[in-house]
Amino acid sequence: MIITSADADIGDARRATSEFVGQVWSHAAVDDVVLVVSELVTNAAKHTVGWWRLRVQVQRQRLVVDVEDSSWAPPVSRAPDLGAAGGRGWPIVQHLAGSVEVLRGSSGKTVRASWFCS
Repeated sequence: MIITSADADIGDARRATSEFVGQVWSHAAVDDVVLVVSELVTNAAKHTVGWWRLRVQVQRQRLVVDVEDSSWAPPVSRAPDLGAAGGRGWPIVQHLAGSVEVLRGSSGKTVRASWFCS
């Protein structure tokens, strides 16, 4: 499944992810995957200038979520501020995903979150 900022918004990305994951991986914690997608796409839309692309797929017994965007800057954790709106997305992603990595490309970066399928 692939969704781009040219074709969809964050809500569309969440809905499509929920539907796709529910079909391909019946044992998944769908809400966790959707929350990770929501945080990654929101961060890409908010902190980059330009486009974002979401790809969700199953590769070799892993569910893989890739959010690619036009920025080379890696995600950064901020100091917790309970009174602030926002700033918790990156720690949420790191906690819920089985693994997270940031891959640099020629036109920006890809944040990859993955879970082992059982």
